Amino acid sequence: MIDKATDSGLKQGFQSHLAETKNHIQRLEQVFKMHDVKVEGVDCPAIDGILKEAKEVSGEVEDKQVLDAALIAMAQAVEHYEMTRYGTLIAWAKQLGRADCASVLEQNLKEEKAADQKLTGLAERGINAKAA
Repeated sequence: MIDKATDSGLKQGFQSHLAETKNHIQRLEQVFKMHDVKVEGVDCPAIDGILKEAKEVSGEVEDKQVLDAALIAMAQAVEHYEMTRYGTLIAWAKQLGRADCASVLEQNLKEEKAADQKLTGLAERGINAKAA
């Protein structure tokens, strides 16, 4: 998405969130360690589907301004999915008496919500209007 974005603010937002995502991974690894569990990556068919759709849509849109608006929509689909998962994990951690884990996960959730709000701001402050 970084490479396909033409709006400088959108491109910068994607780059910034990529750095945050790397921190999210570190925090998730921290939660695994707090549970003394080996960290293992797994496939997520839901995210894979969202990303596949994003790739297909971005390949079909020729107008760069429309593409930027579409990229925002696709990025927000990913953010919303991540927010639901973090919310669930936080609830489970609290239920299990693991406020320490919940606190770490809440940092990720807070950043995902902020990324979503930034994307909405970019869309509302001009990208959607240019695409129209």
